Amino acid sequence: MRSRLSRALADLRGAASSRAVWLGFGGSLLILIGSLSPAYLPQASPMWDVLRSWGIDGPTTKWVGTGTTLIGLGALLESWFRLRPAARRARGRQELRTWPVLGIIAAPLLFGPPIFSHDAYSYAAHGWLMENHLSPYQVGPGTLPGYFADQVAWVWRETTAPYGPLALWQSHVLDGLVNFDPFLSAIAMRVPALFGVALIGLCVPRIARRVGVDPAAASWFAVLNPILVIDFIGGAHNDSQMTGLMLLGILITMRYRTWWWGALVVGVAAAVKQPAFLVAVALPFLVTPWTSWKLKPTAIAAAKALASLGLSAAVFAGISVASGLGFGWINAINVPGMVDTVSPFTVVGHIIQFPVNLVTGDPDGRAVVATFKGIGAVVGALGIMWYAIRHLGKRPLHFVSYSFIWFALCAPAIHSWYLLWGAVLLPMTKPSTRALRAAIMFTVFLLGFNAMNFGLRNGMALMVFVLFGVSYWIVHTHELSQPMEQPDDARVSV
Repeated sequence: MRSRLSRALADLRGAASSRAVWLGFGGSLLILIGSLSPAYLPQASPMWDVLRSWGIDGPTTKWVGTGTTLIGLGALLESWFRLRPAARRARGRQELRTWPVLGIIAAPLLFGPPIFSHDAYSYAAHGWLMENHLSPYQVGPGTLPGYFADQVAWVWRETTAPYGPLALWQSHVLDGLVNFDPFLSAIAMRVPALFGVALIGLCVPRIARRVGVDPAAASWFAVLNPILVIDFIGGAHNDSQMTGLMLLGILITMRYRTWWWGALVVGVAAAVKQPAFLVAVALPFLVTPWTSWKLKPTAIAAAKALASLGLSAAVFAGISVASGLGFGWINAINVPGMVDTVSPFTVVGHIIQFPVNLVTGDPDGRAVVATFKGIGAVVGALGIMWYAIRHLGKRPLHFVSYSFIWFALCAPAIHSWYLLWGAVLLPMTKPSTRALRAAIMFTVFLLGFNAMNFGLRNGMALMVFVLFGVSYWIVHTHELSQPMEQPDDARVSV
């Protein structure tokens, strides 16, 4: 025990000696300051009373809050590039352990309100509905007017919950632990998100080692990724817990060479958020690859995949019944797609909709956008089928990673945290240098898009352009490569 404590303290000192780590800490601190300003707080937040008492609730503070947040994003991105293992090894610098690095960088975000998303306020409101004996599967947060509902983004106030029953039950319990304080309840939603991050940090390097990938490189891309820091830790999204449990199911399957236990864990993950079911299909092939398309091997492979999926579904059903909530989430399956985002098919739909509306004289027409969202769903399903044919039997981790990323790109609504479902496994596919560069650039794009939404909403278009310029400079002053193969002499960083 003492030796472990000594090693942990040594690792913490090593992380604390890195200027790149403290740059990331500074970025998170600036984001925290921005999140506590009029630029981002919901109108029902009790922080408004504090700001008014200090006389800093006006437009000047809003601009300052926006500016500090955008600067913080740039600092977080620069820190991530500086911490790239290949760059540190090339300079002969000390290998840093992931846990203390992540702990220092993310520390400021632990104590602030949800970042870049108000979803955590919805989680808290769902728990409040349950406390009042109302099912979030039947009514929206707006059914109970008050602070809980007022914190929820207006577009979600009258919609029912699309989440799994375990996620809703957790929200109710966490609300109760903070005595149903609306603001503290939203912050408490970070607890299961942090549990998910802990599982991701635990599983990623261990899965990487088992497939011959450098654990330090995999952890850098997946665990220290700025999107994970902002969305899973700062934003407190329940996707974090789902993703962590999915990875745990994969790791258990690989370690014990049996898919039964992994399928049970994936069923729990699906009870948080339903897309986890995709992983259940792949688990048997982590134990025994499916290498032949002949009738008998194909029938056996299909039977195993269906059995794994059925076991996960049974766990999900058991949790649904035990929670008393049932399967009402089916009625809300289209809720995430109700908002327009930069989903590729939604964007194309809007582009084509404009001339169509001019011709038809229907400026409010949505038929074209709805059609392209439907096309996106079909293309997404076909893509997953293609990945199953190409990768499922022999390379199940490729199937899971690619399918989740493809699903996120084809979904009616795309959010940066959706991409993390598959991105945490992307290093295990040993991507080419070009593919990894594309993934890194997409990370920069998603951060920039979050900043653009944030800045434009607060009237800071000029600052957004400055941030894009800074991001361009950061990208072009760093080498966008990181070999994923495990070096013979590399120390494993977890």
